[in-house]
Amino acid sequence: MDHNAERRLRHKRAMQRKKAHVDERIAQAVIDKGLMVVLTGNGKGKSSSAFGMLARSVGHGLRCGVVQFIKGQWECGEHLLFASHPLVEFHVMATGFTWETQDRELDIAAARETWAHAAALLRNPAVQVVLLDELTYMLTYGYLDATDVLQTLRERPAHQHVIVTGRNASDALLELADTVSEVRDIKHAFNSGVRVQKGIDY
Repeated sequence: MDHNAERRLRHKRAMQRKKAHVDERIAQAVIDKGLMVVLTGNGKGKSSSAFGMLARSVGHGLRCGVVQFIKGQWECGEHLLFASHPLVEFHVMATGFTWETQDRELDIAAARETWAHAAALLRNPAVQVVLLDELTYMLTYGYLDATDVLQTLRERPAHQHVIVTGRNASDALLELADTVSEVRDIKHAFNSGVRVQKGIDY
């Protein structure tokens, strides 16, 4: 047997073993439930990933809700795309970043008002996907009561999916989640003096 034929045969056998392993894992996955996904870490791409899942959900005809904490004074592409979509209910805290407001009491009041929209979505069985963008900051800064937030997440409709984004997700939030991904900051153009770019960063 020549070298190429032997390589093809090894590859086929390896893929057969891999397929058997994957098929077995798929067969064992029998639970159907609403997932809680947490996207955290210092790297870029947490919200981008979350809105990718939102686009996928809308593509499947699922009714969705979005609540954006912290952001809101920039013309974000995701808001332009989804805010008027008939399947998406969209709420934005609209105070901007905390280092811009420089007013803790104002931030707390805005966070609580915005959380009321999130809590309503999380109690609505007709909403199938809820995206809580940058929620982790509200807990880290103590703007929202963590016990209340966790309880509301825990008691949401059984079929409802929730996506939470933001840096420094708490241990309690990670423990409650079904899926957790950490985005690492390896390299970022902004650190080299490059401005944030429309369509890529916002």
